Amino acid sequence: MTTRKRNVAIGAIAVAVAVVTAACATQRALRIEEPVTLVEDAGWCWFQDERAIALDADTIAFGSVANGSRDAARRGDIQITQWNTADGSCSTLELEDRLERDDHDVPALWMRDDGRVLATWTTHGKDEVLRSRVSTKPRDVRVFEPMRKSAIPVRNGHGVTYSNLHRLGDALVCVSRADGWNPTVLVAADDDASKWQSRGRLLAGPGRPYLKFASAGGKLHFVATEQHPRDFDNSLWHGVTDATGDVCASTGEAVGAWGMVAPQQCTRVFEGTADAVAWPCDLELDAQQRPVALFSVQKDGRGKPRGQGGLDHRYCYARFDGEAWRVREIAFAGSKLYSGEDDYTGLACVWPDDPSVVFVSCDVDPRTGEALVSKRDGERHWEIFMGVTDDLGATFTWTAITRDSLCDNLRPIAPRWRTDRCALLWLRGELRTYTDYTLDAVGLVVEPRR
Repeated sequence: MTTRKRNVAIGAIAVAVAVVTAACATQRALRIEEPVTLVEDAGWCWFQDERAIALDADTIAFGSVANGSRDAARRGDIQITQWNTADGSCSTLELEDRLERDDHDVPALWMRDDGRVLATWTTHGKDEVLRSRVSTKPRDVRVFEPMRKSAIPVRNGHGVTYSNLHRLGDALVCVSRADGWNPTVLVAADDDASKWQSRGRLLAGPGRPYLKFASAGGKLHFVATEQHPRDFDNSLWHGVTDATGDVCASTGEAVGAWGMVAPQQCTRVFEGTADAVAWPCDLELDAQQRPVALFSVQKDGRGKPRGQGGLDHRYCYARFDGEAWRVREIAFAGSKLYSGEDDYTGLACVWPDDPSVVFVSCDVDPRTGEALVSKRDGERHWEIFMGVTDDLGATFTWTAITRDSLCDNLRPIAPRWRTDRCALLWLRGELRTYTDYTLDAVGLVVEPRR
């Protein structure tokens, strides 16, 4: 598989800066098996959730978008895959044929009360339609009912982008970028979620915020930036809402109604600067339903035109303790994925069943910033690492999940599943842009607390 020729000396930039104090060098004793290829030709963006869900104690379902890198007839196919972790079998179904060659179109998944799975997806702002299909059998995504399309009212001509399915009060909602660049709450208008109605903006403001969501107990948590990091030195903000239509700070006090609150009116998690531009990777809730956030920070963009920065990123871990946010820089993240998107990293995720476990993708050692050069081909690649903290994020122990690869390992995700085992999925191959990639979805079952 083709890989990019990249400058190994870039790693020296990361080594020259301060060592990440939250990372420690101890390796955990963990048996690492070879990952299983689940879908050939698959991609996903990271502002849609859940991209993967557990169907039962052995089975995982996840969505993806084919790029047509091996078969032009699959270009833009919207896909859903069922993976049986017990026997290793996989089955992939096409949800929509050749929609668009764009990883932003990946579906979000939701298991209904009857066990049937709802999938929703959109184009990358090309139209004003929310697409959906429902599986015909409980806990099985191998057969679906026909596709339904719901027209979504859109202003400013940007179309609809992203799907995030959550329970808000008694209602099923989908949060999409639909009202201009703003997150918009779409409510299922019937029990089958075949029709959707807009409740308007969740947040207001002239910017283009990027959000990650988590929900429990009828409440919807979010972390948000002010704008796209190309355009603004983002901080990271947290808020929570319920069906009343009020947005609250982390501590619970109301700050305003839906559509009237800018991200900056919520609780600040991290203060961004020109030397530390934030972008969210993941958001989960711990056993007390308190938010845990994982985000990346670009460190070397001050004063540089687009395309000149992005050679030094870090991953940061933040937990809300009931009174305040505790934030730690936990790992070197390495360089940007490709020129022109200086804030694109390999990404990272929190294990939902135990938020003290994280998985990161980086092309440097997360502890030291030293460039990762494969002994197999002499090229620099992104690898997957697992981090475990036993002191609420103050320090992390890092273990390599992949090493000395022949291609890149990117965009890990881990669905809520079992407290003893984690179904880790990621993309393996080459990501040239969000519309041009040669990637396979792979999976591995690990036991982080073994």
